[in-house]
Amino acid sequence: MRWFLMLVMALWFAVSAQAKPHRVLIYTHNGKGYVHENIHASVEAMTAIAKQHGFEADVSDDPAVFTAKNLTRYAALIFSNTNNQAFTTPEQREAFQHYIEAGGGLMGIHSAAGSERDWPYFAHVLGGKFVEHPMQQTLTVSLAEPESEITAGLPQTFEWDDECYFYSDRSPDAHALLVVDRSRLSGLDKMKLVHPDEYPKMLPVAWYQSVDGGREFYVGLGHRPDSYRDPKLVQLLDRGFEWVVAWKR
Repeated sequence: MRWFLMLVMALWFAVSAQAKPHRVLIYTHNGKGYVHENIHASVEAMTAIAKQHGFEADVSDDPAVFTAKNLTRYAALIFSNTNNQAFTTPEQREAFQHYIEAGGGLMGIHSAAGSERDWPYFAHVLGGKFVEHPMQQTLTVSLAEPESEITAGLPQTFEWDDECYFYSDRSPDAHALLVVDRSRLSGLDKMKLVHPDEYPKMLPVAWYQSVDGGREFYVGLGHRPDSYRDPKLVQLLDRGFEWVVAWKR
């Protein structure tokens, strides 16, 4: 049955590759726990970006949208500040996995890395899993891959007021786009991490990868609602989106 579902999805992607306009799902579900105040701002930004690229956007916080049949409608899934338990049934997780394995695109924003922390596959396809962060502070962000089309035109370094996430389960195939120097962070002594020095000195805060047949982009910046009006983050979201869906055009 699993291979049949994957075949159905793969055939749908092939047949509908030329269909216009494409459609994406902006998903915002938060399980029990902290819910960010930035969800509306991130959804508004991504809806506008999708429209600029000729994509219709459906916005939902209902896990029931994750069925094999429904997901075939979408060129990409955008986890827009989801957190904790993003799915409520094994069938929803199975539909998500089939979608990715059939070549579906995935984009994660900020707290999306805190979603499905007990399901290793989600960290695998997103590229990492949130562990903890020190106090919100002014970060010095550097380009790790300045030649990338996603970061082209951004300053080599820039200051950014945000949370700096520490991630575990980092994918070895993920290409870091932005990094923050761990040694310059304040408040590490107040974190629960036993050995923060075991994490990379240059902490990745944005990356992309090709994974299980599809494309994935993640950016960890974006805790503050007003950051979704900043041209630097808007560029990252715009070009990250374009990279995820470009091969479907």
